Amino acid sequence: MPVAELTPPSALRPPQSQDGEVIVSVRGLTKVFKDFWNRPKARAVDRVDFEVRRGEVFGLLGPNGSGKSTTIKLLLGLLNPTKGHIEVFGHSPRHVATKARIGYLPEESYLYRYLDSRETLDFFGNLFRLPAGDRRNRTEQLLEMVGLGQTRTRAVGEFSKGMQRRIGLAQALINDPDLVILDEPTSGLDPIGCREIKDLILALARRGKTVILSSHLLADVEDVCDRVVIYYGGRIQAMGTLQELLAQPDTLRITTPVLPRETLERVLEDLRRDVAADQVKIDNPTQNLESYFLDVVQRARQAAAETSGATSGHRIAEYLRGATATAQERDRILERLTLPHAAPTAPSVVETPAAPAVDTKKLAALTKAAEPTAVPSSSVPATEPAKQIGAEELKKADEKLASLLGKPKS
Repeated sequence: MPVAELTPPSALRPPQSQDGEVIVSVRGLTKVFKDFWNRPKARAVDRVDFEVRRGEVFGLLGPNGSGKSTTIKLLLGLLNPTKGHIEVFGHSPRHVATKARIGYLPEESYLYRYLDSRETLDFFGNLFRLPAGDRRNRTEQLLEMVGLGQTRTRAVGEFSKGMQRRIGLAQALINDPDLVILDEPTSGLDPIGCREIKDLILALARRGKTVILSSHLLADVEDVCDRVVIYYGGRIQAMGTLQELLAQPDTLRITTPVLPRETLERVLEDLRRDVAADQVKIDNPTQNLESYFLDVVQRARQAAAETSGATSGHRIAEYLRGATATAQERDRILERLTLPHAAPTAPSVVETPAAPAVDTKKLAALTKAAEPTAVPSSSVPATEPAKQIGAEELKKADEKLASLLGKPKS
């Protein structure tokens, strides 16, 4: 049977043009770590050059110790380069205003273990000086997106590694960043979480966000990245689009529907006239393990199987989708990936807790009780300054009570 191939997620959107705005520019980047006596100890990054453009998903690949994480720390301004030049949004990585436009998920999640999920996101949102209403709305959307909507009140110190990665991803997106840097984002995640992360990366790229992804899982990189660089020994050994790097120009693959045996024999006979028989291969198509796993889980979900762990993520957070989100993006992520022809579900509404009602009768009674009673001037002698001070205090009390009742100031 002819080969049938699954369409990778990266094929769901057109390739990014190479004439877009440059978001990250690296020239001659070198980082040498030194010992206590200032002697060179390790050359982690050695004369690296690359550019990352707006809307691009850029992959950093390489074995352990090849310089990927060091490059990310240099881009974030956490380390100073020994030599070379770095620009992020046209500024130095240490530029404070630039950092507000960056979201970062480190290789290891550094969280306050005694805060719950909601408090964690509120804390990071407050660091970016987001208004309280925005923090509350984004927190609810992100928790639903990463599948932690049912664990809002659990301390993050009780989370498994995969759940910590989920809340870490949410905190990296709380400020709606223009540049998202993800260091091993799928580490510790189950296959459902891995697929959701890839879907989220593609959604961010469609919105014009720039994503830099460092991962050891080559299948994940192949699914989402436009271009990649491969490090070894601190140097870039290969760089380009996946099509450029992976194409085999000396081999041709033809994919067809199932053919009758007679037709297949005629095709093979024609091919053997020009190609040796041992170079022609026919096999049965197979789906990858990830797709099969997601299909099994989807059937279990439809059978109403319960779980006490992290659930499948829901829709991508509304503020991350932007105004140009398509109807397909509004569907639940897992349902869209495993059941592409299913009808889209109606978007859920995140309910926010109502503000406590104001007891206007009680406040009116307090206001009435606070009003001064008429006292004969002959019974309480008072000097003119004392009367003036008493009037000012009463005026202030009236203003405070009026503000509580929502009345306009007189």
